[in-house]
Amino acid sequence: MPRRPRTAALLALAVVAIAPASAAASTPSANPAGAVRLSDERTTTRWAHTADLQPVFSRPSDKARRVARLRLVTEDKLPEVYLVLSRWKNHEGNTWLKIRVPMRPNGRTGWVRESALGALNVVHTQLVINRHTLRATLYDHGKKRFSARIGVGKASTPTPAGHFWIREKFHVAGTTIYGPAAIGTSAYAPTLSEWPGGGVVGLHGTNEPNLIPGRPSHGCIRLRNRDIVKLYRMAPTGTPVEIR
Repeated sequence: MPRRPRTAALLALAVVAIAPASAAASTPSANPAGAVRLSDERTTTRWAHTADLQPVFSRPSDKARRVARLRLVTEDKLPEVYLVLSRWKNHEGNTWLKIRVPMRPNGRTGWVRESALGALNVVHTQLVINRHTLRATLYDHGKKRFSARIGVGKASTPTPAGHFWIREKFHVAGTTIYGPAAIGTSAYAPTLSEWPGGGVVGLHGTNEPNLIPGRPSHGCIRLRNRDIVKLYRMAPTGTPVEIR
């Protein structure tokens, strides 16, 4: 007759079986109860630069899956910008921030410790890009302040839809195909990952204003030069960008 396992051995097996479930249960959800909303991405939006190159987690816990790592600069070597969605404090008193992460695939979010980011900045603007009406509209405190016709991506290289934000702004020297200024967003072109800069979708001027309005681009959003100059001045860094 085979020997029965000892009681101690049975208890050990039970502990091993229960431990993973207990660990999972102790990890908060991706949207924990009690989280405070910091950005509505319409009239009030908060953003920050990187303070420490810490990991980004799928949930507000060091035990959660890592989805990315913060970086100091953008593809154009300007200070990186993270849009901050909400804040949550756990039972140990540690504060976490939910952020939008500029990376492929578009729309990625994650959690970082509050110490990973610098001071929170606030903007009250929102930029809406309508790919159907071929128009860009800037709102400030919910009121329309600017509108212009645009050019967007052609069918084979479309401009992606989603919720993004302005990460960088810079003037363009000389006479170029990009006009006098460019605004970099957190969107990445869906079909051009090998494009210079990783396929970042930007807003910029043009040397072919006759193609606006239209769908002539590789995914970027083109404006007439006078319009990009005005938008550059009115839309601050951190402005949420909704592409419809």
